Amino acid sequence: MVDLSVHDPRIRQDIRYATTDNFMKERLYPVARCLVLLPVAESLKSVQTELEAQGLGLKIYDAYRPLVVQKKMWARVPVEGYVANPAKGSNHNRGAAVDLTLVDADGRELPMPSAYDEFTERAHRDYAGGSEEERHNRWILEEVMERNGFKGLRSEWWHFDYRDAKSYPVLDVPLEAVPAEAPGSDR
Repeated sequence: MVDLSVHDPRIRQDIRYATTDNFMKERLYPVARCLVLLPVAESLKSVQTELEAQGLGLKIYDAYRPLVVQKKMWARVPVEGYVANPAKGSNHNRGAAVDLTLVDADGRELPMPSAYDEFTERAHRDYAGGSEEERHNRWILEEVMERNGFKGLRSEWWHFDYRDAKSYPVLDVPLEAVPAEAPGSDR
């Protein structure tokens, strides 16, 4: 896995599970790190480059998630479609899923039909409500992510799985235990 802040510092981050600003209302990560598999990082770099041509960019809310955290989430919200059953593992546990949104050139989040981690119909990809601007922003995000090898989760506009995500193993490595990638390294 690579640390996205080193691999592509253009991509903004707001790692919500390292704060209390999340659906669990507690800090689940000891550090705010955005770790992903190298092919995921390369695809996200392509997404960022494509968005920058439109005056936009990405902001990551979550990426790799240790299995121990997945178990804690499942204990609180055992609802598949919103929280993955740790017995199966989440693609976040594989380093092959990201939760993210669009930002403008100044880093301000663009309006979306719902807040991040809002477990309502408004979060669904096919939600027809909200403003035209919110639906358009959701569409831009989905289109650029799909062109770069990601598939969205039906119930969460912010969640994207990398192609072949299930082919990677479920991991339970602490976030702070993964070494940072050196700038310009080939790993």
